[in-house]
Amino acid sequence: QVHLVESGGGLVQPGGSLRLSCSASGSDRAIDAMAWYRRAPGKQRELVAHITTSNLTQYGFSVKGRFTISRASSGNTVFLQMNSLNVEDTAVYYCTMPRGGYWGQGTQVTVSS
Repeated sequence: QVHLVESGGGLVQPGGSLRLSCSASGSDRAIDAMAWYRRAPGKQRELVAHITTSNLTQYGFSVKGRFTISRASSGNTVFLQMNSLNVEDTAVYYCTMPRGGYWGQGTQVTVSS
């Protein structure tokens, strides 16, 4: 059973930055494709960023150029560096391992002055 734990959420002012982390345990592979999704109040869940086992990355349109997904050298720990945050980025951010359909519990990001 894979267990995903997110951390790093919080309250930040518009224009600020946050870095989310997601650590995966229990996988039978050293490296898995992983992704970040978010769900804002009253909106559907949307893809934020995805990273393959070869570290190829893909981003949602609304975050491209501002957010960066990366992977620790240890393998199944991924990060989401979020810069130039705006109020529309306020959401619960979820880490997922698409292989197996595993999801973390989510971490709240609130952008407000």
